[in-house]
Amino acid sequence: MTRDYLEILKEYWGYDAFRGIQKDIIESIGSGKDTLGLMPTGGGKSITFQIPALAQEGICLVISPLIALMKDQVQNLKDRGIKAAGIYSGMSHREIITALENCIFGDYKFLYISPERLSSDLFISKVKAMNVSMIAVDESHCISQWGYDFRPAYLNIAQIRELLPGIPVLALTATATPAVVKDIQEKLHFKEENVFRMSFERENIAYIVRYTDNKPDELIHILESVAGSAIVYTRSRLKTKEIAAMLIKHNITASFYHAGLSNLEKDKRQKEWQSDETRVIVATNAFGMGIDKPDVRLVIHIDTPDSPEAYFQEAGRAGRDGEKAYAVLLYTGHDPVTLKRRITDTFPEKDYIRNVYEHLCYFLQVAMGYGEGRVFEFNIDEFCRVFKHYPVPATAALKILDQCGYIEFIEEQDNASRLIFTVNREELYRMHEFGTEAETLLNLILRSYTGVFVDYAFISEELLARKIHTSRLRIYELLMMLSKRRIIDYIPRKKTPYIIYTRDRDETNRIKIPKAVYEERKVRYEERINSMIQYMTSDTVCRSRMLLRYFGEKNEHNCNQCDVCISRRKKGLNSDEKEEIAQKIYELLKDTESITPPELAEQLHLPTGKLAEVLHSEMESGKIIIENGKLKVSI
Repeated sequence: MTRDYLEILKEYWGYDAFRGIQKDIIESIGSGKDTLGLMPTGGGKSITFQIPALAQEGICLVISPLIALMKDQVQNLKDRGIKAAGIYSGMSHREIITALENCIFGDYKFLYISPERLSSDLFISKVKAMNVSMIAVDESHCISQWGYDFRPAYLNIAQIRELLPGIPVLALTATATPAVVKDIQEKLHFKEENVFRMSFERENIAYIVRYTDNKPDELIHILESVAGSAIVYTRSRLKTKEIAAMLIKHNITASFYHAGLSNLEKDKRQKEWQSDETRVIVATNAFGMGIDKPDVRLVIHIDTPDSPEAYFQEAGRAGRDGEKAYAVLLYTGHDPVTLKRRITDTFPEKDYIRNVYEHLCYFLQVAMGYGEGRVFEFNIDEFCRVFKHYPVPATAALKILDQCGYIEFIEEQDNASRLIFTVNREELYRMHEFGTEAETLLNLILRSYTGVFVDYAFISEELLARKIHTSRLRIYELLMMLSKRRIIDYIPRKKTPYIIYTRDRDETNRIKIPKAVYEERKVRYEERINSMIQYMTSDTVCRSRMLLRYFGEKNEHNCNQCDVCISRRKKGLNSDEKEEIAQKIYELLKDTESITPPELAEQLHLPTGKLAEVLHSEMESGKIIIENGKLKVSI
């Protein structure tokens, strides 16, 4: 028995109507069809699987690679009174069992799971006992080797589909080229092609590329020229702190954000920025997922991302309220060289990758022929110090070994503290020997966190300490004492990368690095780098059109607000001059089969800028084409 979609939307989210293509996607997946939804960042993707899942019986399996976003969505659903659970790396065996059992017997509506967990024997045995209504695949471009963020674990989804025959799948992504769109549907075993597209065009965003020899000064100039909330993206954690300090010195309120901060510090900074106590947040790409601040007026990139997909997603966090906003990319003459260098950093030599594998086995003391299924906490700084590796290529090598299926490498992950009561409520109330401090703490936990008798709750020792006027260390000691007495199961916060061996250790010289993982991906990575360099250095094509064309969206008009369009308008020709030059071009092209643009300029005795403007206009309309560097009249 299904419920009315609009009724659910109103009851749980308070909205009266769907946005964009949300309704089309919901109706498609709700009717049992495999569906792919292409929606830009901020388009409301989560609604498209949450609504149909709530409308029918059973549980929705949500596959997502973003652990922080999974935790956030699980908590948001719980806050709305909807039962949801999550399974991801770093959880204890007991936590995983509790979550899976709740999904079988506890009338849960959503199970969020990272793709790496799909192939575990425990999950496979338990999912068969669940009443699964649908499968939602977030960031579905990760299943495609054509995509910019391929994750081999996504290929396990096909196996889950075989275990759950007849269960429809909803794939969602904000960034996919035409080749990736096709590949997603093939890899997920769609019964038939079924794609819903929302235009990626953001008419309210002015895309600006600005060349400068002094990025800090230019950053300050822009922030002083344009009012409103801003995000400044950089690739370095250290630079986030340095840039924020520089902005504060210039009386611009700012804070910094990166994955190395504690959860409490991240939440505090995010809230201060969202409430406009802080105007600018300087961040790495760790900032943005799941953050919905509609009135961001500026997104500025100090460092260039290595793909149009990443840039478009981050720039798209500007102007979600529909009002005018700016996405600014700053670059210097060195930036293209820096970008090119990332190719060798991301794809180190194959012999180097094999050496990293051998050193890893020594470091973790994994014997030949052993290791499959073993999980290790992994200190990459210590590893690099011991074996004299540089962190950037070593990390890249570990990622390639992950792609090859030898290990699973989970980069630094912040697992917040969590606990569950191991006694029931009645038993707890009969116990009186805790001591005053512990009793006060237990009462505070029961008041502050719901469902702690049936599921693990994420807790903050800092918050608890503040509420009962004690130290974080004392809270930790009390929780450890209660855990030892088996009143609670307490798992303290841990921040560490993990290495999981997905097969037994092999001889180093037998490590195979397939062409599909190395050579083919390297070529596609180079193409993405080159696309970013072209976007950054070109000054003849509308920025919006360049981005849209990359994603396969044909746009017949210029945005008239990017730096290229504004520059063209300032120095542009009037319509009579354009017509006169166009007529000369066609007359010359009639008399010759083909001609290069420089030859054309020479024969017409025209300034390059004027000729380029008219040629650009005629090529955009399709009247003139260029083949092998030569101009031809389109037939």
